[in-house]
Amino acid sequence: MRKTVKYLNPQRACPAQGLYSHVGAFSGGPMMFIAGQLAVAADGGIVGRNDFGVQFAQVFGNLGDVLQGIGANWNDVIKFTTYMVHSQDIDSFMDLRADLFPKLFDGPLFPPNTLLVVDRLVKEEFLVEVEAVVAGPQ
Repeated sequence: MRKTVKYLNPQRACPAQGLYSHVGAFSGGPMMFIAGQLAVAADGGIVGRNDFGVQFAQVFGNLGDVLQGIGANWNDVIKFTTYMVHSQDIDSFMDLRADLFPKLFDGPLFPPNTLLVVDRLVKEEFLVEVEAVVAGPQ
């Protein structure tokens, strides 16, 4: 059985408020849950202190490394959950995602994403964290 990820926007659903779909559907193979990725370099150091754009890039770079490590790719992502500590960074997040996602995904539809603004992440220096549900290799 071939694994398939599809993104859907049901006809009666309101328009998505960014580059995401309302539904991510998956068939075939195991489902994998990737822990929230942070702006951490390969040496364990924090990247981009006080710089949301740099942290965003590192987080998605780390997600890409994890996907590759499990034999998956961006088109295997079923859903994201994004945690941010400053609501003022939402516009930056939307702009950065609008630039990045067409380079990562086959598009034109993109995985569902739930965006939460939280008091803080595991360390004060972190500004953004992204976790993913992925269609794992067969």
